[in-house]
Amino acid sequence: MRKAARQKDEDWALNVFDRAPFVTMSMIRPDGTPYGLPLSLIRGEGHTFYFHCADEGEKMDCIRANPIVSLSAVSRCSPKFETGKKNFTMYYDSAIALGEAEIVTDNAEKIMALRLLCQRFLPNYMGNFDEAIKRSLDRTTVVKITLTEPPVGKSKP
Repeated sequence: MRKAARQKDEDWALNVFDRAPFVTMSMIRPDGTPYGLPLSLIRGEGHTFYFHCADEGEKMDCIRANPIVSLSAVSRCSPKFETGKKNFTMYYDSAIALGEAEIVTDNAEKIMALRLLCQRFLPNYMGNFDEAIKRSLDRTTVVKITLTEPPVGKSKP
């Protein structure tokens, strides 16, 4: 990192991932070109993240061809013009991580991950969770990303 004074520790970086409304996951397509997209991720225990999707599509093609992924998140972004310095700048909290993606096949783990996602993004509707799981569990794919390196955070306060 060029500006080492802005580097933050692993726990701080995980907190950025926990607060970010979307996390960009970058992958490599089967033809070797890059592919990235924003996802609603949830962190499970420690260094494990989950998202849900359909079983078909470009991200699944990428994961099946090469399961190594990069995650990046921004949980705070505040552009500012500093009048005294006549300087344009950006204040931010960000984090990056490297991990390996795998398709979750265990139904108990899938339900746990989906419950965490719903609790984070739609907590007021958890009374409908069990019914939704009965209807859609078999056709919902859950992907687990296990970090292979500690995440790194960066901040400009």
